[in-house]
Amino acid sequence: MQQMAAFGRDEAEVIGLRALGWLVGNEALLPLFLGSTGLSEGDLAARAGEPDFLGSVLDFLLLDDAWVIAFCDAEGLAPDLPMAARAALPGGAMTHWT
Repeated sequence: MQQMAAFGRDEAEVIGLRALGWLVGNEALLPLFLGSTGLSEGDLAARAGEPDFLGSVLDFLLLDDAWVIAFCDAEGLAPDLPMAARAALPGGAMTHWT
């Protein structure tokens, strides 16, 4: 499995694109994603190059550990990479409440 401790925005965008590709190929999750975002399938291709959108793809993926594991297993990635990628994209900074 591919592992990265910390990486930059370019690498994070690649993980986001891989997550989008995986999501598009998932017949069970794609309708949930489209329904939760209000996007159409055509919007996915149009927005695939936007870092903010890729962050939202990762936000959706990170809602369920089983989804993260399935994605990482399918892509040969370490299970901590989606969260690390999300943190490197716009709006992904961790909020500290203390």
